[in-house]
Amino acid sequence: MKKLLKTTTSVLAGLTLSFSVIAAGGGALDHANTDINDQKSLQNGAKLFMNYCSGCHSIAFMRYNRIGKDLGISDADVEKNLMFNGEKIGDKVTSSMSDKGAIQWFGTTPPDLSLVSRSKGVDWVYTYLRSFYKDESRPFGVNNKILVNASMPDVLWELKQNKSAEDFDQDVRDITNFLDYVGEPAKLVRVDLGYKVLAFLFVLFILSYLLKKEYWKDVKYGKWRAKD
Repeated sequence: MKKLLKTTTSVLAGLTLSFSVIAAGGGALDHANTDINDQKSLQNGAKLFMNYCSGCHSIAFMRYNRIGKDLGISDADVEKNLMFNGEKIGDKVTSSMSDKGAIQWFGTTPPDLSLVSRSKGVDWVYTYLRSFYKDESRPFGVNNKILVNASMPDVLWELKQNKSAEDFDQDVRDITNFLDYVGEPAKLVRVDLGYKVLAFLFVLFILSYLLKKEYWKDVKYGKWRAKD
């Protein structure tokens, strides 16, 4: 039995390690440490995504007014800070780049990022955005340690140059946090509701335990008798 348990543990450890290596493209992933309940982080992540990412990548499962409602941003601020191409507040968040232009410039169509946090994981997204390095052999002069020979340029290079390493990492974390929200907007409600349900069940457990003690008190001391 012990031998079987040891073997099973080794296999599971090997599978976990293999999955991590595959997901990271051969490198270790950094922990994103995102917090879906940090509204300030989500708001900054939305602003950064729209300024640096939405020119190429869409998040077509989301609408501008839904983002504003969920993140506590007024329609006026959404239109001012998140919309740049004459869209309407109820429109889906799509890229302004045409497929023809994308293929001409990048050789491929940039993927929609609505579900990237769910398919790749937040740690992968966070690590990927921080893993660009100079490589003159590539068309844009950069490469990526996580996704080798990626067609994407280092769009966050300006932030990396003008901010401290700590502030830059926080900006990347905010973008990752926003994409985590985009992957499952209902998580904001689900997580909050989950805490409330757990609190209710905890109180119910205490009341049920006290009620059980009261009902079984007479049985325990041999005093139970049917009521008249």
